[in-house]
Amino acid sequence: MAPDLPGRKIDAGGARRSSGGEEGEAAGRARCEEGLASPAKKKPTAGTSRRGAWVGGLSGARSADQQRNAPRYVYGPVPSRRLGRSLGVDLVPFKTCSYDCVYCQLGRTTNKTTDRREYVPVDAVLAELRGQLEREPRPDFIALAGSGEPTLHARLGDVLGGIKALTSVPVAVLTNGSLLWKPEVRGGMAGADLVIPSLDAGGVSTFERVNRPSADISFPKMAEGLVTFSHEFRGRLWLEVLILSGITDHREEIESIARLAERMRLDRVQLNTVSRPPADPSALSVTRNELEAMKRLFSCPCEVIAETGPLEGAPPPRSENAAERIVALVNRRPCTVEGLASGLDLRPNDVVKHLDVLSAGGAVRAVRRGGAVFYEGTANRW
Repeated sequence: MAPDLPGRKIDAGGARRSSGGEEGEAAGRARCEEGLASPAKKKPTAGTSRRGAWVGGLSGARSADQQRNAPRYVYGPVPSRRLGRSLGVDLVPFKTCSYDCVYCQLGRTTNKTTDRREYVPVDAVLAELRGQLEREPRPDFIALAGSGEPTLHARLGDVLGGIKALTSVPVAVLTNGSLLWKPEVRGGMAGADLVIPSLDAGGVSTFERVNRPSADISFPKMAEGLVTFSHEFRGRLWLEVLILSGITDHREEIESIARLAERMRLDRVQLNTVSRPPADPSALSVTRNELEAMKRLFSCPCEVIAETGPLEGAPPPRSENAAERIVALVNRRPCTVEGLASGLDLRPNDVVKHLDVLSAGGAVRAVRRGGAVFYEGTANRW
């Protein structure tokens, strides 16, 4: 049974949208390029920084405070092409996962496991979520995703039930699909409005090469779990297929994936590729044109969701707790300046100012992926 939280459902509010301002975004990009181009540049010192003592003398202390004050279990909102502005919920410690995918944007898995338990307290998660919903504009989705595999949480069903008691905002579960052969996992996800499992391979060899699963997860077991869940689940089901250049981008592999997808009850298939710095440099992206050509091999509705640029539109700026919200988000998902601005309701120039302080204090770092600059957190959270 879901934990009983007092109070009304939190349904007030609404997502806010307006144009983001090209000048601010361009300035943000220029500052990022400047920072990466001068890695040996001396750090500002108190009294001499262009922003004065706050940047130089207090940045380290502020960054430590921001790490401590950042939400533990709830992050975002995250800008998403498929979920709009989603408020993320993290149910497992950093990089606790049943896979060690070569393309993972969070790096190598440090706790590869299929052990299901209550990694974080359900009551604490729901209390923090309630506070975020009271403070934030209404998100389009609440997404159980974060920095590991959410189905490893043994009380996933209680989390979903608790969220439903708090709000009418739809709930999505983003999962690698590796544990759907377990009846208790399938039952726990019954309360979700939308489930987005992954299928990155069409056979044993590519599955082991791309996903590097736990020893007790075989390709046939995983695949049959996906098929079974698709016919039991009554909500919406979108299958994400991530394609890697030189590994899973040849026709035979895609056809194998498509044949498996035909056995499922799916609302749509979503084709994706690497867009953020991966765990393994061998994980290379394919082009959007290649993904568009692959769509024809799937019999069910299929779309390309690969990120090729910033989302259109941006919400009005909100400055409260900006640094803490930035840290909470980049600890779980590398983001560009534009992504942080649109997801957290901030002006791009303000994002850059906060990133300067957080970078000087060691809380975040910049990495380059292709022509884009991403910021990621530097500390494990739990």
